[in-house]
Amino acid sequence: MGSEYFINNQELENKVRNLLPSQGGAGAGFDLSASTQIIPIIDLTESAEGSNVRADLQSALSFGSATAFDIINANPTVINNTGYFRIYGVVSIFGSGLVTFNATDGATTKILSKYEGGSGFLQSINFDYIQFFEAGESLNIESTSNSIRCTGNTRQLADINGNLVNP
Repeated sequence: MGSEYFINNQELENKVRNLLPSQGGAGAGFDLSASTQIIPIIDLTESAEGSNVRADLQSALSFGSATAFDIINANPTVINNTGYFRIYGVVSIFGSGLVTFNATDGATTKILSKYEGGSGFLQSINFDYIQFFEAGESLNIESTSNSIRCTGNTRQLADINGNLVNP
């Protein structure tokens, strides 16, 4: 049988009261205790949240949930929904020009990433981003030349509230 020790630390007690209101105010100031006895802890958080898929597997691409794009000398909108998205693919540069990833809210545009060609030899650059979009925001990918191609996929990982979307 292990020994039990009481912890009297106001900062720790306040934190417990804030995080676990049902545990606050247990009497004579001895809200916290420690023990030398080993007690196993089982983390059921993922099951309680409704997801049994590991986080790295949850971000996987799939045939049914991935939206493919192939952009040459164009400027299409690739994402215009809210939530967390994975953007994955490759930029192939054959000559001069630019590929730019632009996030916009309709009034302001921010460059998230830019790839520039002009070297005269073939380059392939992989990209893999996770980006959050609020209402009214979107992502467009611009290729300024027939010499630069951007091919890839997008997939929603979670909705705007952070609820996971499985593949």
